[in-house]
Amino acid sequence: MKTLKSYVCGRWHEAASGFATLVNPSTEEEIARASSQGIDFGEVLAHAREKGGPALRAMTFAQRSGLLKEMSRVLRDHRDELLDLSRQNNGSTAPDGSFDLDGATGTLAFYSAMGKRLGDRTFLTEGEGVQLAKTEAFWGQHILVPRQGVAVHINAFNFPAWGFAEKAACALLAGMPVITKPATATALTTERCIELIVEANLLPEGALQLIVGNTGDLLDRLGPQDVLAFTGSADTAKMLRSKENLLASCTRVNVEADSLNAAVLGPDVAAGSPTFDLFLKEVAREMTQKAGQKCTAVRRILVPQDRMDEVQDALIARLEKVVTGNPADPSVRMGPLATANQLEDALRGLAELQQGARIVHGGAKRIDGVGAPEGKGFFLAPTLLRSDDARNAGPVHDREVFGPVATLLPYDATATAAAEVMALGGGTLVTSVYSDDAGWIGDFLVRGASATGRVYVGSQSSVGETPGSGAALPQTLHGGPGRAGGGEELGGLVGLRLYLQRLAIQGSKTLVNELAGVAS
Repeated sequence: MKTLKSYVCGRWHEAASGFATLVNPSTEEEIARASSQGIDFGEVLAHAREKGGPALRAMTFAQRSGLLKEMSRVLRDHRDELLDLSRQNNGSTAPDGSFDLDGATGTLAFYSAMGKRLGDRTFLTEGEGVQLAKTEAFWGQHILVPRQGVAVHINAFNFPAWGFAEKAACALLAGMPVITKPATATALTTERCIELIVEANLLPEGALQLIVGNTGDLLDRLGPQDVLAFTGSADTAKMLRSKENLLASCTRVNVEADSLNAAVLGPDVAAGSPTFDLFLKEVAREMTQKAGQKCTAVRRILVPQDRMDEVQDALIARLEKVVTGNPADPSVRMGPLATANQLEDALRGLAELQQGARIVHGGAKRIDGVGAPEGKGFFLAPTLLRSDDARNAGPVHDREVFGPVATLLPYDATATAAAEVMALGGGTLVTSVYSDDAGWIGDFLVRGASATGRVYVGSQSSVGETPGSGAALPQTLHGGPGRAGGGEELGGLVGLRLYLQRLAIQGSKTLVNELAGVAS
């Protein structure tokens, strides 16, 4: 059984005790163990602050972009190996593993290209300068400079490659060293990603470190120049945010948490139309891709009240074709949940959802998977629930079941009602709207846009081009208000700003422009 190692202080650290066991979720075979015991986290932070930070800040954006380009290339060159590790440890089918790994390499490549465009600068100007007095003798200009701390990244279990890469790309390009901490249960792929990058000798010493296992007192040592970026449950986020030292030093914290994402079918979309078929295809995919273990998965499906039966039957027809089991079997289209705890939590969540909805397809129990040993594996069939009273569906708007589970909800066909029901989720990462009526969509945006971080519009004109609502593209914002965490990641320059400090320079226009690198 493989022992995973942390990469800290320029060397690989193998613990001697305190191990957690990683398993294949399709067979429950033990495949690796991980522990961070014996790591001096004060030394880890010092290594990043004293070596990684200064080295990165001395580089221009264009130079840092070259680092990201090479990171993307190395991971892409080992794609097949990493996909196999994802299958073993995450239970990912080939398409699901590709979604994770290609998302990682694509995001690194995107930010590499952005860094090249930003050029040979070490900081950014923001907006235009402004005259602050009667003459240009007193002038103001905002700039963005790298924070002189460490970016600590705590990632979720479901995207071991993309989760690491999307955060690291922004931090490294901004000039901050990274300490990345993957979820222990699925750290096999992440550890290999870091190992490949280290072997290729791509980064300055101290620019990238890896923790497998728990973080010990690492977070208790963070200060005002550091950044903590977390992806995971709202409960864990609340605990992290409330740490005394983070509050006292106003450490910058970014959170991506629970999200009861909604898919809304517009009243103009006729059965059999290209937009209707797109809606069915994408909702079924967002329910089942990565076994529903995505922060962007569809959890609530809003449908005009008089079409509930029609949509229910059409969705069930698609879900019935999904073969659940061991991804090693070529007939399988959906793998298991990642861990026993995730399966147990999903089953508890399904029991809670039934307080406000009823199951119309699937079931609230573990199943045997195709190609898996009988009685083994963390399998859950695609499950569709239905509530006929959307505003009183109780836990449907409060409890995220992190699995292949979604609930049909009716609304009265008005944009106002759709927006109000969507907003009952308390804040989402993404809301998808399927309609060809720009007026109806516009009304929905006016009434509901503030309750979500991204609105994805599926229409006849986008069929064949769109990747679906579940793809968190680096060009646009990934984050959302309320229960979604209130954070902002990706989104081009938006993702970099988390790791940069905004500074106002005041003085004569000539001098300020010279300092800010602005042509007078």
